[in-house]
Amino acid sequence: MSQAPLVLVDGSSYLYRAFHALPPLTTSKGLPTGAVKGVLNMLKSLRKQYPDSPFAVVFDAKGGTFRDEMFAEYKANRPSMPDDMRVQIEPLHASVKALGFPLLCVDNVEADDVIGTLARSSAAANRPVVISTGDKDMAQLVDGHITLVNTMTGSALDVEGVKEKFGVAPEQIIDYLALMGDSSDNIPGVPGIGPKTASGLLVGVNGGLTELYAQLDIVPTLPIRGAKTLPAKLEEHKEMAFLSYRLATIKIDVPLDVGLDDLKMGKPDHDKLAELYTLLEFKSWFDENQRDAKRSGQDIVEVVDEQPGTVEAKYETILDQKRFEAWLDKLAKAPLIAFVTETNGSDAQHSQLVGLSFSVAANEAAYIPLTHSYMGVPEQLDRDTVLLALKPLLENPNQLKVGQHAKFETNILANCAIGGDQSNGIIVQGIAYDTMLESYVLDSTATRHDMDSLALKYLGQSKTDIHEIAGKGVKQLTFDQISLELAGPYAAEDADVTFRLHLALQEKLAATPSLGKVLNEIEMPLMPVLARIERQGALVDANLLGIQSVELGEKLVALEREAFAIAGEEFNLGSPKQLGVILYEKLGLPILSKTAKGQASTAEAVLAELAEQDYPLPKVLMQYRSLSKLKSTYTDRLPEQINARTGRIHTSYQQAVAATGRLSSIDPNLQNIPIRTAEGRRIRQAFVAPKGYKLLAADYSQIELRIMAHLAKDEGLLYAFRNDLDVHKATAAEVFGVELEAVTTDQRRSAKAINFGLIYGMSAFGLAKQIGVDRKQSQAYIDRYFTRYPGVLEYMERTRAQAAEQGFVETIFGRRLYLPEINAKNPALRKGAERTAINAPMQGTAADIIKKAMVAVDNWLTSSGLDAKVILQVHDELVLEVREDLVDQVREEIRVHMSGAAQLDVPLLVEVGVGNNWDEAH
Repeated sequence: MSQAPLVLVDGSSYLYRAFHALPPLTTSKGLPTGAVKGVLNMLKSLRKQYPDSPFAVVFDAKGGTFRDEMFAEYKANRPSMPDDMRVQIEPLHASVKALGFPLLCVDNVEADDVIGTLARSSAAANRPVVISTGDKDMAQLVDGHITLVNTMTGSALDVEGVKEKFGVAPEQIIDYLALMGDSSDNIPGVPGIGPKTASGLLVGVNGGLTELYAQLDIVPTLPIRGAKTLPAKLEEHKEMAFLSYRLATIKIDVPLDVGLDDLKMGKPDHDKLAELYTLLEFKSWFDENQRDAKRSGQDIVEVVDEQPGTVEAKYETILDQKRFEAWLDKLAKAPLIAFVTETNGSDAQHSQLVGLSFSVAANEAAYIPLTHSYMGVPEQLDRDTVLLALKPLLENPNQLKVGQHAKFETNILANCAIGGDQSNGIIVQGIAYDTMLESYVLDSTATRHDMDSLALKYLGQSKTDIHEIAGKGVKQLTFDQISLELAGPYAAEDADVTFRLHLALQEKLAATPSLGKVLNEIEMPLMPVLARIERQGALVDANLLGIQSVELGEKLVALEREAFAIAGEEFNLGSPKQLGVILYEKLGLPILSKTAKGQASTAEAVLAELAEQDYPLPKVLMQYRSLSKLKSTYTDRLPEQINARTGRIHTSYQQAVAATGRLSSIDPNLQNIPIRTAEGRRIRQAFVAPKGYKLLAADYSQIELRIMAHLAKDEGLLYAFRNDLDVHKATAAEVFGVELEAVTTDQRRSAKAINFGLIYGMSAFGLAKQIGVDRKQSQAYIDRYFTRYPGVLEYMERTRAQAAEQGFVETIFGRRLYLPEINAKNPALRKGAERTAINAPMQGTAADIIKKAMVAVDNWLTSSGLDAKVILQVHDELVLEVREDLVDQVREEIRVHMSGAAQLDVPLLVEVGVGNNWDEAH
């Protein structure tokens, strides 16, 4: 063996930390996997750092140890292992072994003692040792040969590092733990002695526990808080201190059946890894394992979950007219067609069609290449001829079709310009199903909804990775540059997988009719509406944005100079390191938070809190960051995103991302333009109406509060909304005990914070901070609110109980949001899930309502033939481009269709504005 360091991994420590610190993951069958993934990630990272090292991954064994015999209460306060963690142990151990790591688990011996024994025997042989752990008690092992690393935080501790972190040398760590105790292991220590006192005592006597008790007379003279009372306290608990010393001491002489020569890394067991990664649904690792196996020349078993065997797929690439006509006939007769477009990019408004693939039955598909262009490409069928032949079939509303992210396919085909005529695209109709949306409706929180992830999850199939045939990075080929030998099977597989995914997902949706209704009555009708909105785009005044960009640049320069003046020197405002030096070392501002590496944080939330405390530099920095983001994200970037063909901005609406059902806007994101700042409103002014038109903005007023009133059935809230009262003013009157007419502006503002804060699960502490009162007063306001609106409290308690019982909550329309942490043992995770349970039905119902409204408005505009089009959807608002002479008619109709999108116990109020630009109309 080489002299690369021996790497010893505290597997038990990392299992606990990964389980509690990382987001929980579960497979489609409900198997928890988050801790497994976290530990394996750490091991893979370590292996890359120490490629030539011997390894041992050490776990605690079942049963007691000598420490339990020594002290019956040892680890007694540690809660029992959560069931969600326990079920991950077996697959974790199996995965560690399959990766080739030596795994040790010694009966009746803790992992710490196995690690201590191996570490010291290796160090005695002058071999360096790296112990990967997050436990502080391991610091006692550190010496010139042994170092601790914490992969989760990226920190490392050598001898000096231990002294810096704990204030004592490694050889004093046991004494340190004996004095202060260790609550995680229920090591008692000496009551009232914490880390600072413990280190101060040991440094003061220049020794350990024995030296300390021999010199108790000098303790009162030490510069330690409460030093005069310490001798009596130490004397009283002397026996417990020495017991704690023995409990904290890691054994370094455990009899082991393995030596250093037995800790060589083994070869990965690719078959076993394929089986495990399929079980755990680790798709990317499954793919990586299959590639590694092929490179190593191993025969690998193809793993298909719960399928007795595999069926050989029949894929073909169509290059001659006769086969194309045969497939045309097959498509025309098929009850359902799966179709996929292959393109040279991922933006539906800019990318070009390269080919199409179809499937009409499981494991049967064909690819029709149209515009592949590389040296030696075979002759392809004429693009326009093929598209003209397919156009009647694709535009037939009675010919049912299924896609995966069919909105993208719809826009590609609509923009395909047959014969060079931009208006002559294919307007696909008859899309009855979309596998991405089926998966999203089935469980919005469980997985990603891309084809590769869904194939692995629902079909047990690892799809061909695009990077396998196209490469990666700057040398990655576009699809038209990929040879047909590779592109054909890949594209045909896309269509085949789409077809089979629909069959699998349809069966699952059929088991829950309410989810089927969400899919068929909300998501599927919305998909073509969003496609039309994206193709329509919004007109933007690039010149105005250019002027704004210049002005923002001037403001940024002025703010930079102001920051330099406050700091007394020039520095890089974008450098966290330089900023930290200025804020905390030079100006002496209080450190409110630290990074994972222990450095004082300069994160935005920290700067915001410092700015609230009236520190001038953080105030300037917050302004600088805000304006800089507006400039880089919008005023500089938006003009570059104007489509050369249409002269408009075309955002893309992601329909299957937000767990609550809300749409999100990307490339560009038009939902985050701030409306409360003058600069943000000026950006909205750049979204303009063309000549002869106006922009009309229709926005639901206080929709989530209205939904709260409906769900809670609270008479006070119902009365306020039914009688068109100012609900915040009405709440203020109730909470502050004054007449409605006597409510002040500040009282209304506080009541608004209470109304919205309760929806989002705000605590008394958070509310106190927001409205500027102490926590006791804030809690009093909340208590009074619930007294006046008891229905709201009943709704919250009822929802928490239902969520805990069934594991999900629902919107009014039946959309589900699953809550995997609702019964978590970890209080923080459980409380977070409870807040989500309360809020999600409101936010999700609001999302459903705006979606239903978009479909209703689109149907009306299509049937009426009016010259008006929806160009944007932002949260609870629709923005339309309307011919000037139709504004009054459209304004009234919009109100009717949007307010009628749902029947609640309170009216849905829609506010409509009109203007020459988006800001004017809002």
